[in-house]
Amino acid sequence: MNYFYVLYSNSLNQYYIGHTSESLEERLRKHLSNHSGFTGRAKDPIVAYFEEFVTKSLAYKRELEVKKWKSKLKLKNL
Repeated sequence: MNYFYVLYSNSLNQYYIGHTSESLEERLRKHLSNHSGFTGRAKDPIVAYFEEFVTKSLAYKRELEVKKWKSKLKLKNL
């Protein structure tokens, strides 16, 4: 299964939007290991939202769609 997902960090009050073909648990574990950017600064991310897709390209398409919103309010309403 492929996923579009949104992570949220309470300490940073920020969202991270991504997609993966791994399980969400495995992807979150990798985010918590040595990364730069959002996942390097956020030590408390949670999976705030996710959707399942049959193909990775559909999950990526959804990621790009949501990133174009550029709105925390719209993300909160997911």
